[in-house]
Amino acid sequence: MPSTHTHTTDPLGGPLAATTLLRFATAGSVDDGKSTLVGRLLHDSKSVLTDQLEAVERVSLGRGQEAPDLALLTDGLRAEREQGITIDVAYRYFATPRRRFILADTPGHVQYTRNMVTGASTAELAVVLVDARNGVVEQTRRHAAVAALLRVPHVVLAVNKMDLVEYAEPVFAEIAKEFTAYAASLGVPEITAIPISALAGDNVVEPSAHMDWYGGPTVLEHLETVPVSHDLTGCHARLPVQYVIRPQSAEHPDYRGYAGQIAAGTFRTGEDVTVLPSGRTSKIAGIDLLGEAVDIAWTPQSVTLLLEDDIDVSRGDLIVPTGDAPATTQDIEATVCHVADQPLGVGQRVLLKHTTRTVKAIVKDIPSRLTLDDLSQHPAPGQLVANDIGRVVVRTAEPLALDSYADSRRTGSFLLIDPADGTTLSAGMAGEAFTNGTSGAAAENAAAAAADDEGWDF
Repeated sequence: MPSTHTHTTDPLGGPLAATTLLRFATAGSVDDGKSTLVGRLLHDSKSVLTDQLEAVERVSLGRGQEAPDLALLTDGLRAEREQGITIDVAYRYFATPRRRFILADTPGHVQYTRNMVTGASTAELAVVLVDARNGVVEQTRRHAAVAALLRVPHVVLAVNKMDLVEYAEPVFAEIAKEFTAYAASLGVPEITAIPISALAGDNVVEPSAHMDWYGGPTVLEHLETVPVSHDLTGCHARLPVQYVIRPQSAEHPDYRGYAGQIAAGTFRTGEDVTVLPSGRTSKIAGIDLLGEAVDIAWTPQSVTLLLEDDIDVSRGDLIVPTGDAPATTQDIEATVCHVADQPLGVGQRVLLKHTTRTVKAIVKDIPSRLTLDDLSQHPAPGQLVANDIGRVVVRTAEPLALDSYADSRRTGSFLLIDPADGTTLSAGMAGEAFTNGTSGAAAENAAAAAADDEGWDF
């Protein structure tokens, strides 16, 4: 679950020509107007091609609608169009002169919680919509909880359909107060509330003429100006090795490079590094970037590191600064969102994929399942089914070097995979959730949990 950012300045202060990239996701209850908001953003920022708009107008007229239904710009599945709902995550790419955007429009139904997790896992901002007539509802709290769980740094509360409550400031103020208090209690670091009407276009791209009491930014203005300063260059440096390059050619007889995308932080030539999980140490002799030797490289660049010592390094290993190495472990406690239709049970054999490394593992315990309605913990559920979020304890066949998800969304995340057919079962976040995490009793149960390890060499 990577986080991506394109710099306007490099870590040493030099300018770069590229504009910044913001990944954001939208969420909200059914009929709160998510797809209409996204359509309005695309339409009013002139990010819609003429033939796309003509097709939407044609379909809308066929339904007897006077104005084009902008939700059709994002609802691409036939079932979505027929039912007037969003089912799958719809990704849209657009740009303004100030910033480039990757938008994930996620479903609002409870049974599609896993789709929101998918869309928000790489987001740096989440837009949570609320119908001004209904206020904060159960699904609103659920989406705020998912955003907090996934450590989304910025949350926008878009109070939609203000035109249907006569643009009343007290209605907006009460909703904003309730949501902000709830989201802040979950640990969401920044919350911005904006009153809008996606249908009429109020405060989406253009300021509203009906809400002179509101002096804040429009949705697009906020998206263009929200700081993307949490880009991972200041985090613990991590390079998962994807490929070992050994040309063994006449031109490069002794070349041995370790290629991969820097997951977090910055690497410099001459730096002491450790290779995990083996623990072997060396020094960076050189860094190749796009065929050129450089002295420094940072996330999310794809590079090749050259080490001074000829040590055993292979795909799946993690190169880290010697003074800032994570602990390796075979016992992982994490929060997972179960995304498969088949359940996840105690004792189940799985594959665990962490960055470029995949190892055998066994689910030793499922201490609790999270009830997102009120954030209570349902103890010892026995299994997790589709859309469930719960705590798990996993034992791996080989040591892994995981960071806490709270420290790094990239190196603190993993997938649980069905070894039989390669199906993704669960998306995991190592370490504590926003709740109190696993209790001591649950940890004891995890240590005592028995499983049939036959055929798994650990």
